[in-house]
Amino acid sequence: MSGDRGWQTATIVSAQMRTPRLKSIFLRAELEQHLAGQHVDLRLTADDGYQARRSYSIASAPGAALVELAIERLADGEVSPYFHDVAEAGDAIELLGPIGGHFVWRPDDAGPLLLVAGGSGVVPLLAMLRQRAQRGITEPALLIYSAREWGELAFADELQGYEAADPSLRIRFVTTRGPAQRTQDLTQRLDASSLAQQLAAWGHRPLAAYVCGATRFVETIASGLVHCGVDAGAVRTERYGGVA
Repeated sequence: MSGDRGWQTATIVSAQMRTPRLKSIFLRAELEQHLAGQHVDLRLTADDGYQARRSYSIASAPGAALVELAIERLADGEVSPYFHDVAEAGDAIELLGPIGGHFVWRPDDAGPLLLVAGGSGVVPLLAMLRQRAQRGITEPALLIYSAREWGELAFADELQGYEAADPSLRIRFVTTRGPAQRTQDLTQRLDASSLAQQLAAWGHRPLAAYVCGATRFVETIASGLVHCGVDAGAVRTERYGGVA
């Protein structure tokens, strides 16, 4: 599935701050139904004709009435400051998608599911967990989600709600520069050793592992999982750079 309809106009319906740097933008768009893990491209055009195009993962579950994108503000970005400082409900933007066929999860995928996120890399994994909850899937799942401080863990309340309602779902938050607010969470950077401890405590061998975050984070986690005995072919990665 990949944006065969070409660029189209989407309308901003509303927005919601998720963390001090992450803002959800809710769009009304005539998209074909996306798969959890896919993204869209947004294109902004200046008065002089200059265009900037960026990719953003879809946070909403497939079939949702509105398309939710969670956009991290980067001070030197060309696109993200517009959505944080300028965009308003009713504004129209250009959108292409859904895009992507590798980093996707389908409800029919069987077996234990491992999700590892760094920062805003939680967004496509959230789409997976939202769909999983909607479908009532009870295959074991583990989300390990790392941010610098508790206040930078986007969607933390929603994620904890899923965990409380589903004994088959385990969530471990990681705060690398601040204290944990739950006894089961971590305050150290993820590496092969801490990943091994979490996998052993979980007690399941993942048949699929999705890792999303900044490039260095993704490389560390992917190699750490293989070191822990996870099949390299089961590890799917998505990384983002520093321009938005």
